[in-house]
Amino acid sequence: MKLGGAKLQRKLFIAAFIIPTFLYFCLFTIYPILQALYNSFFDWSGMSQFKDYVGLQNFKDLLQDPIMLNAIGNDYFLVAGKVIGIMLIATFFAIALTRLRIRGAGFFRSIFFIPNVLSVVVVGVLWGFIYNPQIGFLNAFLSLFTKEPVTINWLGFESHSIWMLLPPTIWAGIGFYMILLIAAITNIPESLYEAADIEGAGQWHQFWHISLPLVWEQMKISIINIMMTTLNGSFVIVTIMTAGGPDNSTQVMGSYLYQQAFKQAHFGYGASIGIAILTTSLVTTLLLQWLLRREQVEVS
Repeated sequence: MKLGGAKLQRKLFIAAFIIPTFLYFCLFTIYPILQALYNSFFDWSGMSQFKDYVGLQNFKDLLQDPIMLNAIGNDYFLVAGKVIGIMLIATFFAIALTRLRIRGAGFFRSIFFIPNVLSVVVVGVLWGFIYNPQIGFLNAFLSLFTKEPVTINWLGFESHSIWMLLPPTIWAGIGFYMILLIAAITNIPESLYEAADIEGAGQWHQFWHISLPLVWEQMKISIINIMMTTLNGSFVIVTIMTAGGPDNSTQVMGSYLYQQAFKQAHFGYGASIGIAILTTSLVTTLLLQWLLRREQVEVS
């Protein structure tokens, strides 16, 4: 009886932690997804009590909507740009601050992490001032090398406005992923590097054959996290800096969802965009898991 009572207490203890979390997950994740899927089958303003059932028409319209197709392209452009930019810079500084023994490493870690303390809204407003054609820092800096003041409207051209969103998003993400990589690198036994030094291996050889294989799991998690946060969160920086313009050239799926659902009262269509965001995120995550797979290296 005592053994059975102990097992029951253990199950109740586990259930006490699992059940509230599961209910929270169902209430704030599963239910909204199912509700969005249900609403995507209707033509609904979001305010009226009447809904017109249209079946898969909203999804058919998505495939023919040039703004939506452009938004998907912008999302994946930002994903590719952020993954390349953040991972290259974060990895470089993580190696520099751990393996190259740069003086004042703690100071540089704090400096690089400051952007992560700022909210995305603050980052957007700050970089909006940097790009400002009249009082912006970028034009003021370029004016030092020209005879006349530079007044380029960096966010006002369809051809390159989306490119201007990369620097602030990369700048804001470097510190966090640098800290993750620093933590992973410092857990690598120093004896491995000492043995490599004895064998005459240089810093590049040590990085490629020691550091990279042993921190690959952290790098893979970082890449997937950058992808997910970009596909699901880029609408904030877009809304703050460009509002999707000019002429919808910087529209991403999230900002287009907000425009359709809450500005133009096409709530059913907006719900279908939300389902598209969910689908693309899941598919991209699975694809990245497959592309980044490799044999896990463990330190014995």
